[in-house]
Amino acid sequence: MYFKGCGMAEIKSSKSYRDKARAASAKPATFGEDIDLDTYLSSAEEQPYQADPSQLPARAKKQMLETGVILDDTNQRSGTFIQVDNAPVHFSSQQEGIEVMAMSHALDKYDWLSDYWWQAVAVDSDKYTAHVELNQNNGYFIRALPGSKTIYPVQACLYLAKAQLAQNVHNIIIAEENSELHIITGCTTASREEPGLHLGVSEFYIKKGARVTFTMIHNWNPEIAVRPRTGVIIEEDGLLLNNYVIMKPVHSLQTNPLARCIGENATARFNSILVATPGSMIDVGSTVFLDNKGAKTEIISRAITSGGDIISRGYIEGNAPEVKGHLECRGLILQGEGMIHAIPELKGNLADIDLSHEAAVGKIAEEEVEYLMARGLTRAEATATIVRGFLRVDIEGLPPMLSAELQRAIEASEEDLM
Repeated sequence: MYFKGCGMAEIKSSKSYRDKARAASAKPATFGEDIDLDTYLSSAEEQPYQADPSQLPARAKKQMLETGVILDDTNQRSGTFIQVDNAPVHFSSQQEGIEVMAMSHALDKYDWLSDYWWQAVAVDSDKYTAHVELNQNNGYFIRALPGSKTIYPVQACLYLAKAQLAQNVHNIIIAEENSELHIITGCTTASREEPGLHLGVSEFYIKKGARVTFTMIHNWNPEIAVRPRTGVIIEEDGLLLNNYVIMKPVHSLQTNPLARCIGENATARFNSILVATPGSMIDVGSTVFLDNKGAKTEIISRAITSGGDIISRGYIEGNAPEVKGHLECRGLILQGEGMIHAIPELKGNLADIDLSHEAAVGKIAEEEVEYLMARGLTRAEATATIVRGFLRVDIEGLPPMLSAELQRAIEASEEDLM
């Protein structure tokens, strides 16, 4: 293990981490709306643990199902984690070699886990990472043991039930050497109109020859603010395939996961499907550093606005020979006064690299609509067909079950979009 850190007993009261967090907590946000954290509640009612997640309230299960989280029949899952507000209410593993538990339990079980704490994400990255450190409220720990491969996806849900609450989570995902992890995680809220704040730090450690697919589906409401902070470290021949989908209204979302390909032939792929409804502000990016020979990355986004604003960012930096990277952003403006701003950035620090990008923003071509209408479709049906095709991203390497669930989530949101 190449990570250096303090012991478990120190991490819970680490003066260095907390001092850095306190200093960062006073700084304004660098990107997106500067949220006033003092306007949100810091605590919620205790939630009982459920040994059987199917016994959770029907309304909560329905909301979770819309993000791909199945609780009535977990036989199609290798593990399950559910957190309601700031309390883990269920965690279990259905497969040998796959560990799923609350972070508090994992820290008690493994002394070495502190070596990973705040290594992929800096505690003082911004006021939101600082707030998570200063107001720890659990999160999930998912780990594949060496050589283990998930038969079915592991699922995790972070559910915001209490209005005006700031939900703070710190997650760690570890794929040991030559393992394979497929994860589907859904974030949602009980209320369709009450405000709330979700702050989620996620750290990924992908060891030599390991593969991780991580599919995140967000289903918030027009009053929720969301600030995920993600860091990824990928070793030799490791792979991250990250898929992010948000097609429902959200007040404000800003995230920019950072992946470091530190091993030879390490690979990071990011795919985003973004829909901004009226009143939504979505600022989503991906940053990849190609730091070793043969490392590769691909950042692909599809963005649609029906009245909201989208900033689609991408940054690739090549720091080693024979690295390859490609950025692609395509945006579609349907109606209203929505805005799409594509910001692709490439930085090459030596000659033997191959980096490229392309971006396009526009509206649906009238001739395409007329072509479909000439074959019997109404204008609304023709528009929906074009949008459906635009959102269909062929994601190489995604397991069939996850691919099917991703498409189901997209199709379930299309009616609201149109």
